[in-house]
Amino acid sequence: MRENGKQQMPAPAAIKGRGSGSYVSGRFEKTVARAEDDGWGGLAELTDAAQAAHPDTVVTEERARSIVSRNDSPDIAFSQSVNPYRGCEHGCAYCFARPSHAYLDLSPGLDFETRLYAKTNAAERLRAELARPAYRCSAIALGINTDAYQPIERRYRITRALLEVLAECRHPVSLITKNALVLRDLDLLATLARQRLVTVYFSITTLDNRLSAKMEPRASAPHARLQALRRLADAGVPVGVMVAPVIPMITDHELEAILEAAREHGAAAAGHVLLRLPHELKQLWREWLELHYPERAAHVMSLIRQMRGGRDYDSTFGRRMRGEGPFADLIAGRFARAHRRLGYGRLPALDCARFVPPRPPSPQGELF
Repeated sequence: MRENGKQQMPAPAAIKGRGSGSYVSGRFEKTVARAEDDGWGGLAELTDAAQAAHPDTVVTEERARSIVSRNDSPDIAFSQSVNPYRGCEHGCAYCFARPSHAYLDLSPGLDFETRLYAKTNAAERLRAELARPAYRCSAIALGINTDAYQPIERRYRITRALLEVLAECRHPVSLITKNALVLRDLDLLATLARQRLVTVYFSITTLDNRLSAKMEPRASAPHARLQALRRLADAGVPVGVMVAPVIPMITDHELEAILEAAREHGAAAAGHVLLRLPHELKQLWREWLELHYPERAAHVMSLIRQMRGGRDYDSTFGRRMRGEGPFADLIAGRFARAHRRLGYGRLPALDCARFVPPRPPSPQGELF
């Protein structure tokens, strides 16, 4: 069934290669379409249902008006970030960024991982921002809301272009990714690393390939991320691991194993973040649990609420990343003990003093 140009699923269903099973409506939509069986059926409806069961990825190219986002959150280590894409084909069922697609009047469910936007002028806009006389250098986090190395980066190479601008200007940058495609840019990353201008974190949620395929279907497999981590470390790039998100009764038992594996592959720093369920993600996560772990769905949600003050989510600064209560304290204690035992430290501070603003586009421009 189609309404308002959107496909509607008869009911949530597990879809191979996709993290979501439905088109959950965004919180800003004025009308909500629901599929109903009228008993008549027909070829058109069957065709639409078949297409909806295996939605293709559609990429829209757009020209961004600005590219650098700024934040003053006290529990985030960076003050500015750049996102080359909107939406993410990795399709992680737990992704905190899914609700951002509601601003586009699209579903945070399947649309988030199938209706993508590529900011084709991102490098141009970044160069213009760095050239502003009022610009003050601080590290840029690349690909925070959605992964800068998601699969469509192979074709669009926007992240590569952004790194080239940053390398030219000797501007510090930090990356966090779930994709081994980051190795394609090892030449740039190694050059930046020699000048203390880059750090790379790998997000690893599980070491179980089968669980990863269900939960983060188009991200690199866990072993591929570890191998990429090793290659970056061997090339002198400072690398760390983020065990994120930690999910009670789904992945929390792997916490120590992930930290051990990452340390063995060269990670020098580590962090962890509890599962976050803002806005529409609450419904999407419940759907995922019912599709893949129906026998423990209620228990998982009970533990999540225990860590969130009795709610599905608490967005309060200082608690949104770590949670509260006995179970959250247990996870934090386990992480701290493993962190000490394995000898994790911190990645080197990035050097903002090397920054050189972009040169004008022509020698004549230097006269004014």
